[in-house]
Amino acid sequence: MRLFHTSDWHLGQNLHGQERDFEHACFLEWLLRQLALHSPDVLLIAGDIFDTVNPPVKAQERLYDFIVSAHEQQPGLTIVMIAGNHDSGSRIELPAPLMRRLRTHALGRVLWLDDGQLDSERLLLPLPDASGAIAGWCLALPFLRPAEVTGPQLGDDYLKGIAQVHEWLIAAANAKRQPGQALVAISHAHMAGGSVSEDSERSLIIGNAEALPASLFGPSISYVALGHLHKPQKVNGEERIRYSGSPIPLSFSEIGYQHQILDIQLDGETLVSVEPRLIPRAVNLQRLGPAPLAEILLQLAELPDIDLLAEEQRQPWLEVRVRLDEPQPDLRQQVESALQGKAVRLVRIAAEYAGNGGREGDDGAAQLVELDQLSPQDLFSRAWLDSYGSEVDEQTLKDFAQLLQEVQHEEEQP
Repeated sequence: MRLFHTSDWHLGQNLHGQERDFEHACFLEWLLRQLALHSPDVLLIAGDIFDTVNPPVKAQERLYDFIVSAHEQQPGLTIVMIAGNHDSGSRIELPAPLMRRLRTHALGRVLWLDDGQLDSERLLLPLPDASGAIAGWCLALPFLRPAEVTGPQLGDDYLKGIAQVHEWLIAAANAKRQPGQALVAISHAHMAGGSVSEDSERSLIIGNAEALPASLFGPSISYVALGHLHKPQKVNGEERIRYSGSPIPLSFSEIGYQHQILDIQLDGETLVSVEPRLIPRAVNLQRLGPAPLAEILLQLAELPDIDLLAEEQRQPWLEVRVRLDEPQPDLRQQVESALQGKAVRLVRIAAEYAGNGGREGDDGAAQLVELDQLSPQDLFSRAWLDSYGSEVDEQTLKDFAQLLQEVQHEEEQP
């Protein structure tokens, strides 16, 4: 059996106010070509399909057009997608009855039976091979929100509730499968030891308090397809437990490595190979600095001029980082003037004082960071410090995180 592992598409994402629809369209066209070329049996999409719980219509059209095109091109392909922490579980599941006719399974939530047992049947999906025989079972684990895995029967310990869900689902899978059938898990979670992209990955709870141990996935699981962390990586060096990473760089901190999907080969229960397939970058992200303003202006002058025959949509996104000795009220005007006729699209100017590293706004006024760079936890911590003159304690941060999760869960309800 052959599988493609992808995650963190973040359809509908903006980069400092600039939409990324062209880049996502290029990725999906490339992915369709890869499906046609290599004919995998299964495509896994491990969460954060959309960038927000209420994605723009265009982003939803991209997803469903892709699913229809993939099915028309390869009618035997099975697609499994789960909700991530950026997604609304309810929204992901809404068209599920229709998508099943396209051999696509959409799982957004875990549900519980009247007797308090996990509804594991809906989370266990058969994976047919090219001959139509069931070659394996997929254990679909969408992002588990506190409200879904805590309560009177499970207790109030979030991590313990997650561990219990994994234990019950794996037990149900082992009971269902026949000899020679592989178990493949798809999950959206932060595993302990994973390398985080600070600028674009929303913390699931607080710090690393939510990081899950790889031991949740015992040796009976042939492969674990993870989503949430945007950099491709193995978990604790294990070949079978991996993040595929995002298909495009979602922030300027993600431009230093090649984005990819993973091509997995299984022979029965045995993992044979995991091969990265590198995704062409439709639009480059370019960062200049940090450097003094005079040096930055020289670098801007050396950028290539606009080619009238080239597509404007392929011009790189540019971030300029300037180190200042004194305020420069006309900083933006100087940068934009230097960029006249250049084949780049400016999306951000970040300034800092050389003396203390304090960041400044575009107009030179004191501004530690841009608001869109702060997480809700950061804002809460700053407000607490301003109000009480001391750092917020860890328990209060955890209480805030719990309330935040509950509010986000309420926003997702249709």
